[in-house]
Amino acid sequence: MPKTKFQNIIFTLLMAFAMVYVMICYNISLNLGGMKNEIFFMAFHELLIMWPLAFILEFFIVDKLAHLLAFRLVTPGVDKPLFLMLGISSMIVCIMCPVMSLAATLLFKDAGPQWFAVWTQTTVMNFPMAFFSQIFYIGPFVRLIFRVLFRIKEEK
Repeated sequence: MPKTKFQNIIFTLLMAFAMVYVMICYNISLNLGGMKNEIFFMAFHELLIMWPLAFILEFFIVDKLAHLLAFRLVTPGVDKPLFLMLGISSMIVCIMCPVMSLAATLLFKDAGPQWFAVWTQTTVMNFPMAFFSQIFYIGPFVRLIFRVLFRIKEEK
């Protein structure tokens, strides 16, 4: 969807912010045993660390790798843009979820010698939320914001 390097930076910043914020809120609610209003404010503490990390990983490493993996399943110019978007988004979640779960485990979970078990559990708990929120909510919402910001017509 982004056409220029600048647009790609803005798109990645928006997507990373939304995904990281939602996933932090989700993880805090799991730790507290349920959702509470104050979680929306508590999340900003971790967001200051996790958002830049997610942006750097996504922009410099994961995006290229996700495209390579997705294009083994879908073909640009042949498949519909929707299938390209779904393929790329799915691969990004498949890569980012374990990586960001590892970062959160090491930085915020105080797992000690149980880090691998805690990371595995964190990844398994995070993956369904990351996948479905990316495909059905956050991805479409961020794409809408991006289209409005850059006045881009939707491809069909």
